[in-house]
Amino acid sequence: MPDLASLLPMIAFLVVIGAFAGVIGGLLGVGGGIVLVPAFFYTFGQLGYGGAQLMQVCVATSLATIVVTSVRSAAGHHARGAVDWTILRQWGPFLVVGAALGVLVAARLSSAALQAVFGTLAGIAGLHMAFGRADWRIGAAMPRQPVAGGIATLVGFASALMGIGGGTFGVPLLTLYNQPIHRAVGTASGFGLLIAVPAVAGYLLLPVPDAPPYTVGAVSLPAFLVVIGTTLVTTPLGVRLAHAMDPVPLKRAFAVFLVLVALNMLRKGVGW
Repeated sequence: MPDLASLLPMIAFLVVIGAFAGVIGGLLGVGGGIVLVPAFFYTFGQLGYGGAQLMQVCVATSLATIVVTSVRSAAGHHARGAVDWTILRQWGPFLVVGAALGVLVAARLSSAALQAVFGTLAGIAGLHMAFGRADWRIGAAMPRQPVAGGIATLVGFASALMGIGGGTFGVPLLTLYNQPIHRAVGTASGFGLLIAVPAVAGYLLLPVPDAPPYTVGAVSLPAFLVVIGTTLVTTPLGVRLAHAMDPVPLKRAFAVFLVLVALNMLRKGVGW
């Protein structure tokens, strides 16, 4: 069992990670997973924890935090009438299936392969954040089955592989189908719970050799607890900052940062 001296540096890093993720999430409205996964990976790596499936620990732990934060977020959006329950009922089963498939695939990938997947998809998300326009549309109304089911399955699958909630892919998709931005954000907050719960259940059953201390399956309990505690404190600060300043330039700067992080993750994943 690790002693306190070995745990303290990890806890200190995790406090900083959680604080940053909370502020960024509140300020820019981006999901915490897109920040947490690379932050977890570099922190655990710097502290000497490695292994062939370290990336799975980062993804699973990020999703565990999303179980908690998505409940809080969805409840808040529902209170404001911003959750479209019809879309959730239609997409929900397919999100769950996609998330389960994502865990099955992730369990068979190496950490390097999962890095490459994260780097590719996060880079796409960053480019959309930087250059996407609010008036882009691919349809005047939400698609019907089986197209809706196929899209939802892909969203659940990619999110479970990346350790993110439904917002990163869900919000752009819903707005592309002519959903108002507030309703898209509120509905996508429900995606997070539908993706994270089955994914975390699967990751808890995934044994990971050489994992950081107090890891159950692929979920790091210290990282989960510390990050949840700090994000609950700092997310309201980010929200207040968003109302006090223009977040658009910051969002573009974060998009550049995200693309650079994604490229570095992709570089390491392919062994460059």
